[in-house]
Amino acid sequence: MTVYFSSGLQAAIYQTLKQDATVSGLVGEAVFDAPPEGVSGELPREFVSLGAETVRPLSTKTSRGSVHDFVVSVHSERNGFEAVKDVAGAVCECLTAAELQLPRGTLVDLRFLRARASRGMAPEKRRIDLRFRATIDED
Repeated sequence: MTVYFSSGLQAAIYQTLKQDATVSGLVGEAVFDAPPEGVSGELPREFVSLGAETVRPLSTKTSRGSVHDFVVSVHSERNGFEAVKDVAGAVCECLTAAELQLPRGTLVDLRFLRARASRGMAPEKRRIDLRFRATIDED
Protein backbone atom coordinates (compact mmCIF):
# COMPACT_ATOMS: atom_id res chain seq x y z
CA MET A 1 0.00 0.00 0.00
CA THR A 2 2.78 2.41 -0.95
CA VAL A 3 0.73 5.14 -2.60
CA TYR A 4 -1.82 5.25 0.22
CA PHE A 5 -0.49 8.60 1.46
CA SER A 6 0.43 10.25 -1.88
CA SER A 7 -2.69 12.30 -2.48
CA GLY A 8 -2.74 13.81 1.00
CA LEU A 9 0.97 14.56 0.88
CA GLN A 10 0.66 16.33 -2.47
CA ALA A 11 -2.29 18.40 -1.25
CA ALA A 12 -0.41 19.39 1.91
CA ILE A 13 2.68 20.42 -0.08
CA TYR A 14 0.58 22.45 -2.50
CA GLN A 15 -1.33 24.26 0.27
CA THR A 16 1.83 24.93 2.26
CA LEU A 17 3.54 26.53 -0.73
CA LYS A 18 0.43 28.56 -1.65
CA GLN A 19 0.09 29.90 1.89
CA ASP A 20 3.75 30.72 2.51
CA ALA A 21 4.31 34.49 2.64
CA THR A 22 7.85 34.36 1.25
CA VAL A 23 6.97 32.09 -1.67
CA SER A 24 3.85 34.08 -2.55
CA GLY A 25 5.86 37.30 -2.22
CA LEU A 26 8.11 36.03 -5.00
CA VAL A 27 5.61 34.29 -7.31
CA GLY A 28 2.19 35.57 -6.23
CA GLU A 29 -0.47 32.93 -6.80
CA ALA A 30 1.71 31.08 -9.33
CA VAL A 31 2.02 27.71 -7.59
CA PHE A 32 0.64 24.92 -9.76
CA ASP A 33 -0.01 21.22 -9.57
CA ALA A 34 1.41 21.03 -13.10
CA PRO A 35 3.14 23.59 -15.32
CA PRO A 36 0.48 25.67 -17.07
CA GLU A 37 0.26 25.48 -20.84
CA GLY A 38 -0.38 28.33 -23.22
CA VAL A 39 -0.60 31.14 -20.68
CA SER A 40 2.73 32.88 -21.30
CA GLY A 41 2.58 36.55 -20.40
CA GLU A 42 -0.17 35.94 -17.85
CA LEU A 43 2.15 34.50 -15.21
CA PRO A 44 4.82 36.11 -13.09
CA ARG A 45 8.27 35.69 -14.57
CA GLU A 46 8.85 32.89 -12.04
CA PHE A 47 6.44 30.17 -10.99
CA VAL A 48 6.43 26.90 -9.05
CA SER A 49 5.03 23.52 -10.09
CA LEU A 50 4.78 20.14 -8.41
CA GLY A 51 6.54 17.40 -10.32
CA ALA A 52 7.27 13.71 -10.37
CA GLU A 53 7.03 11.45 -7.34
CA THR A 54 8.54 8.06 -6.59
CA VAL A 55 7.08 6.06 -3.71
CA ARG A 56 8.42 2.96 -2.01
CA PRO A 57 7.10 0.98 0.95
CA LEU A 58 8.43 1.39 4.44
CA SER A 59 6.26 -1.05 6.33
CA THR A 60 6.89 -3.41 9.19
CA LYS A 61 4.83 -6.19 10.72
CA THR A 62 3.14 -3.67 12.99
CA SER A 63 2.79 -0.53 10.86
CA ARG A 64 2.45 0.74 7.33
CA GLY A 65 4.47 3.54 5.91
CA SER A 66 6.12 4.85 2.77
CA VAL A 67 8.97 6.99 1.51
CA HIS A 68 8.09 9.61 -1.09
CA ASP A 69 10.78 11.23 -3.23
CA PHE A 70 9.17 14.17 -5.00
CA VAL A 71 10.16 17.13 -7.14
CA VAL A 72 9.12 20.75 -6.89
CA SER A 73 10.22 22.81 -9.91
CA VAL A 74 10.86 26.52 -10.12
CA HIS A 75 10.55 28.00 -13.61
CA SER A 76 11.74 31.38 -14.88
CA GLU A 77 11.56 33.45 -18.07
CA ARG A 78 14.65 35.43 -17.03
CA ASN A 79 18.12 34.94 -18.50
CA GLY A 80 19.92 34.84 -15.16
CA PHE A 81 19.68 32.39 -12.29
CA GLU A 82 19.39 34.90 -9.42
CA ALA A 83 15.58 35.20 -9.33
CA VAL A 84 14.93 31.49 -9.84
CA LYS A 85 17.44 30.64 -7.11
CA ASP A 86 15.72 33.07 -4.73
CA VAL A 87 12.42 31.29 -5.32
CA ALA A 88 14.05 27.85 -4.99
CA GLY A 89 15.56 28.89 -1.66
CA ALA A 90 12.17 30.08 -0.41
CA VAL A 91 10.50 26.82 -1.50
CA CYS A 92 13.19 24.74 0.19
CA GLU A 93 12.98 26.72 3.42
CA CYS A 94 9.19 26.60 3.39
CA LEU A 95 8.93 22.84 2.96
CA THR A 96 11.74 21.80 5.29
CA ALA A 97 10.38 24.03 8.08
CA ALA A 98 6.73 23.06 7.59
CA GLU A 99 4.79 20.75 9.86
CA LEU A 100 2.54 19.27 7.21
CA GLN A 101 -0.81 17.98 8.40
CA LEU A 102 -1.83 14.92 6.41
CA PRO A 103 -5.34 13.48 6.19
CA ARG A 104 -3.81 10.00 6.52
CA GLY A 105 -0.70 9.08 8.41
CA THR A 106 1.95 11.15 10.13
CA LEU A 107 4.83 12.91 8.47
CA VAL A 108 7.90 11.51 10.22
CA ASP A 109 10.50 13.43 8.21
CA LEU A 110 10.72 15.78 5.26
CA ARG A 111 14.16 16.68 3.95
CA PHE A 112 15.78 18.35 0.99
CA LEU A 113 17.89 15.93 -1.08
CA ARG A 114 19.31 17.88 -4.00
CA ALA A 115 18.67 20.47 -6.67
CA ARG A 116 19.43 20.67 -10.37
CA ALA A 117 19.60 24.04 -12.11
CA SER A 118 19.30 24.03 -15.89
CA ARG A 119 18.88 26.32 -18.86
CA GLY A 120 15.90 25.88 -21.12
CA MET A 121 14.46 27.25 -24.29
CA ALA A 122 12.11 30.25 -24.30
CA PRO A 123 9.82 30.99 -22.64
CA GLU A 124 11.38 28.92 -19.83
CA LYS A 125 14.97 30.11 -19.78
CA ARG A 126 15.88 28.81 -16.32
CA ARG A 127 14.60 25.95 -14.18
CA ILE A 128 15.53 24.44 -10.86
CA ASP A 129 14.23 21.01 -9.87
CA LEU A 130 14.26 20.52 -6.11
CA ARG A 131 14.11 16.92 -4.89
CA PHE A 132 12.72 16.17 -1.44
CA ARG A 133 12.11 13.02 0.58
CA ALA A 134 9.11 12.59 2.86
CA THR A 135 8.75 9.64 5.21
CA ILE A 136 5.22 8.85 6.34
CA ASP A 137 3.97 6.39 8.93
CA GLU A 138 0.37 5.30 9.35
CA ASP A 139 0.42 5.90 13.14
